[in-house]
Amino acid sequence: MEKGMSPTSQFVQPKDEEYKLEESGKRRKILKDDEHMVVEDRISKLPDQVIVSIVSLLPLKEAAATSLLSRRWRYFWSSTMTLNLEAVNFEDRKTLSYFYQLDDDIREQKGHEYVNWVNHVLEQHRGQSIERFRVIFFLDNDFTSSIDKWVQFAMEKRVQVLELDLLTAWGGFNDDDYTFPYKLLGLEKGSASTHQFSVIPSLSSGGYYNNIGFKSLKVIRFQHVGVTGELVEFFLSNCPLLERLSLTFAKDLVNLRVVGPSIALKYLEIKYCQRLRNIEICDANIVSFIYCGGLISLHLKNVPLLVDVTYYKWNIYAEFTRLVFNQLSPCLSHIEILKLDIRGAVYNQNHVLPILANLKHLQLLVDADNCWSLARLASFMKAAPYMQRLVLGLGFGISSVESAKIEKAAKCAHYYLKEVEISGYRGHKCCVKHVMYLKKNALALEKIVINLVRFWCAPTGYECNVLAVNEEENARDHATQYLKQKMPSTIEYVCL
Repeated sequence: MEKGMSPTSQFVQPKDEEYKLEESGKRRKILKDDEHMVVEDRISKLPDQVIVSIVSLLPLKEAAATSLLSRRWRYFWSSTMTLNLEAVNFEDRKTLSYFYQLDDDIREQKGHEYVNWVNHVLEQHRGQSIERFRVIFFLDNDFTSSIDKWVQFAMEKRVQVLELDLLTAWGGFNDDDYTFPYKLLGLEKGSASTHQFSVIPSLSSGGYYNNIGFKSLKVIRFQHVGVTGELVEFFLSNCPLLERLSLTFAKDLVNLRVVGPSIALKYLEIKYCQRLRNIEICDANIVSFIYCGGLISLHLKNVPLLVDVTYYKWNIYAEFTRLVFNQLSPCLSHIEILKLDIRGAVYNQNHVLPILANLKHLQLLVDADNCWSLARLASFMKAAPYMQRLVLGLGFGISSVESAKIEKAAKCAHYYLKEVEISGYRGHKCCVKHVMYLKKNALALEKIVINLVRFWCAPTGYECNVLAVNEEENARDHATQYLKQKMPSTIEYVCL
């Protein structure tokens, strides 16, 4: 459905002919003058619950706008099962930058305005349950009282997807971040040094958790929300449907354990948790694991379903590849998708990567101007003989890219690689060498995609424009006029 379109307009859309709208009793009909053919407003005849489901598919502001359609539609929006409380599009980097640059007092004032709006929406909500509850704004522990009430509201509505996407003025780690209200789960926090919890009498008759709670939870996404490892373990043990967990900038997270086959969790994402020291995943049904941060102690044991791994370092300049492969050794034989950031990592020519027999998709973020860059690429191609798709993100580590000397790499014939994407391409010699090396050694290559200005910025999923306008034009000219001519007709060439 297009933005701004009412729920009924997709069924009745007059074009060149004239229509006359008449109302007979409780039914509205559209009469076509010349043929007197009746077309009924079918949506309004649907059962209430079906209409609520349709309205729940709309953004919240558009859902509220449906109250203007008729008396019957007046309150449907207030039973929506999707409460995506997004007042501002923070995925627009210009908007995000604007909020970053605001004075603290003004940003706090806007925070209060957002809180008042959310409270107003929740006061009007009439639904018995909600599938998704999401708040996103610049909010810290000064707004704890309001956010606690929102969490309680979500618990009472048997929420399935809970997203607290809280932003900070500094954009990074912050001790003033909001802390999750563990007392609502009937837990009591121990000493500040241990962060231990014990069960206490519930805050209401029967307890929020036991009677309502999070037993319907399927997804948790927290950003700038203080949680401890013990609290996370409580969620994992007591939420039988919880399959996805994402924690970003969790200030209190030090140790995390995902242990036991009874845990439903399949997708785990941990990013930028500066105090984190240890992750243990054992006897679990994890399918996908994303980690971005400093070097930690990662223990994997008996994780046969783990096939998708993302590991991005944060200020690690040691022999990163060897360290990561040692940590991933229990699951290397069955990994199908692997994404690594090896920029700045020390390269050991004598280290032979283990064979990744089931790897089909590889993403590497590399320093294209590093003298050993091609040798590293060759080592991964040898280690993944059945790889079918490669995404190569080109970063640059030195100031004078044009003077970079790239050592030649030995031939490495690959018989299964069919598609290559080069992200962050610039018309430098080192970039051309990477493309030519892949063209020459990927014998089954069918397609090359040159992504000019979008720099691969995982694991956030965002794409970042790293080129000025003139650089973008130069890169595009080089990719279309020079690089394309180097490609044989058997290879599909795409320049984005």
